[in-house]
Amino acid sequence: MLRFETLDVEKYKKQLLAFRQDSFVISFGTDRDFHPSEYLAWLQKKVSHFPNGFVLAFDQDQPVGQLELSIRKYEGKRIGYVHLFYLIAEKRGYGLGHELQQYAMRFFKKNGVFEYHLRVSPTNSRAKAFYKKNGMKLLKNECDGKVWRMRGTVE
Repeated sequence: MLRFETLDVEKYKKQLLAFRQDSFVISFGTDRDFHPSEYLAWLQKKVSHFPNGFVLAFDQDQPVGQLELSIRKYEGKRIGYVHLFYLIAEKRGYGLGHELQQYAMRFFKKNGVFEYHLRVSPTNSRAKAFYKKNGMKLLKNECDGKVWRMRGTVE
């Protein structure tokens, strides 16, 4: 069972950068658009607004995943938004993604939203399959087809 802890950006900076950089490589095949200093500044700001939405997932005492969740407006309504849904490679395929998903659903419910979105690379087959398995649907292509916006409902 995973344990979730609000991101301490300074304490886990190296881990957070490694996780996010890996997510770029998985999604886009490269990390050339990843800018570490900008990411850390953005993360610090977001953690202060949504401390329970920006969390590290621990398996025992080892950080193995990360969630970045917030609430935002989209087409005039409040929705949940998943900025990052990440597990290290060694932990994928063992049901831990379900624990991340359950945490996200609890966060969105507590914040009074019943719809959530995320963006996924159309080439990230494993992530797309996971999101579809969890009931998400393709909403539209964005950024000239570089990403898909997917929509899910909070159960």
